[in-house]
Amino acid sequence: MTRHRAIDVLVIAAGILAATAVGSAQWIGYPTANVPKTGDGKPNLLAAAPRLADGRPDFSGVWRNEGFTGPATEGLGAVPRTVFFDLAHGMKDAVPYQPWAAELARKRRSDEARDNPDARCLPIGPLQMLAHPLPKKIVHVPGLLVLLHERNMEFRQIYTDGRQLPADPNPSWYGYSAARWEGDTLVVDTNGLRDGLWADFWGSPLTDQARMTERIRRPNFGALEIQVTVTDPKAYTRPWTVNVNQRLGLDLDLLEYACLENEKDVPRLVGK
Repeated sequence: MTRHRAIDVLVIAAGILAATAVGSAQWIGYPTANVPKTGDGKPNLLAAAPRLADGRPDFSGVWRNEGFTGPATEGLGAVPRTVFFDLAHGMKDAVPYQPWAAELARKRRSDEARDNPDARCLPIGPLQMLAHPLPKKIVHVPGLLVLLHERNMEFRQIYTDGRQLPADPNPSWYGYSAARWEGDTLVVDTNGLRDGLWADFWGSPLTDQARMTERIRRPNFGALEIQVTVTDPKAYTRPWTVNVNQRLGLDLDLLEYACLENEKDVPRLVGK
């Protein structure tokens, strides 16, 4: 099974990460450059993070949600229960839904997430992108950080050139993102998200009043720590925070991926 076909099934059935991991391990056999090594010649992912020419941490690399980087066996029970599936997995407290949002989330779960944008070949928005099992490539240069997502060849731009968020942005799937540095932490603010986005696989809603703040740091060569706080008074009674940390993928790259056009055949989930 190819990586993309495995992920197509995962998004609907969430049960075959093993095939995904095998399919993505060494697809072209080209080693990642400039990886620090331990004394025995193995990759030293705990080494210091690389730096840009301006001295800031360099977030460049191919990254995967840490819940999906290890080996897995087939079957839903073996799949890590990350925020990709359920916001509550990554939160200390209960999800603070407004009553209507709680009811909508329950209905979407009951419907087995059949209308998730991922299943309908639509853009999935910034939070689901970070939590998604398919890899992301970060291209980081002074003034700009670009996330390239293998899933449907989507992209997201984060401006680090000092600009402010627009007061009245055009609503979009990924919104408008501007960032500033606090020491070695990149603080990203995002507004302009369109109404109707899904925050997780089961359908916790995001509305056009949502605003995201991400705090991104690279504590060592092999890890990105990403803390996301969402403020959306239309859907939630208070702001909430989840972690969507990433692990560096070595010796792999993105593949072309095109979701099937107008796909309507949504199989039932294998359990819940």
